[in-house]
Amino acid sequence: MAEQIYFALSKDGHRWEALNGGEPLLISTVGEQGARDPFLLRSHDGKRFYLIATDLSINRGCTWEQAVREGSKAIVIWTSEDLTHWSGPRLAQVAPDDAGCAWAPEAIYDEDKGDYLVFWASTTGRDNFSKQRIWAARTQDFQTFGKPFIYIEKANTLIDTDIVHEGKKYYRFSKDEKFKAISMEVSDKLMKDWQDVPGFSLAKITGYEGPQCFLLEPGAAGKPRTWCLLLDFYSKGQGYKAWISHDLSRGQFTPIANFEFPFPFRHGSVLPVTAGEYERLKSVCGK
Repeated sequence: MAEQIYFALSKDGHRWEALNGGEPLLISTVGEQGARDPFLLRSHDGKRFYLIATDLSINRGCTWEQAVREGSKAIVIWTSEDLTHWSGPRLAQVAPDDAGCAWAPEAIYDEDKGDYLVFWASTTGRDNFSKQRIWAARTQDFQTFGKPFIYIEKANTLIDTDIVHEGKKYYRFSKDEKFKAISMEVSDKLMKDWQDVPGFSLAKITGYEGPQCFLLEPGAAGKPRTWCLLLDFYSKGQGYKAWISHDLSRGQFTPIANFEFPFPFRHGSVLPVTAGEYERLKSVCGK
């Protein structure tokens, strides 16, 4: 069953095994009854988890042209306290009323505002759905959302934004649809002063989307952190390819081949878990 939510588990972030026998663990029965581009987030207080996804099913007969102009304005949301028992799915409209879609939602906690910034890609009727922009809205609880606003405006269509926070810096990865390439930006603040990272080593590779950056190894005395950037090689249908960096500020990523996936993973998210959470997922969902 495609266009639903699959889970996988790894002890080292390199070798992954599918949970639930490779079958979906969460199935959307709301909206368009498809869930794509899932993003998994641990709440700031550590008490719960949110999983948000695109409300879209191409397999049910919707064309991509229809999806851009006549798609869902909502995202699909599941909530859990232990990663194994989930409430939902439910829909929340986040995009403006004239939006044609709401794609690839992600969220990050805003330390300055004390709430979550949820962001996604939308076209809008006000410019005849001419391009995708990254929109955003704020929420305290993923139940109610503030008024949507344009978060990233570029000359070209932009989708698939991913943001990570390291130290005092935020790093932002997005896909430019004109050049089919990934960009990398940096800022001290979520809401302003974003600048391109000079010399980003992956800026000219094409045919990739769905960037997902995560901390692969925390580092230790005399050993720097290791960050991993996963990119979906969608143009060749090969799923994720992996690159690593020991210093995000330099924007230098090296390809790494020792990643093992049970099938071609595409446009998902990675969440570090505790040993207890790992064992619970393995016990409850591993069969």
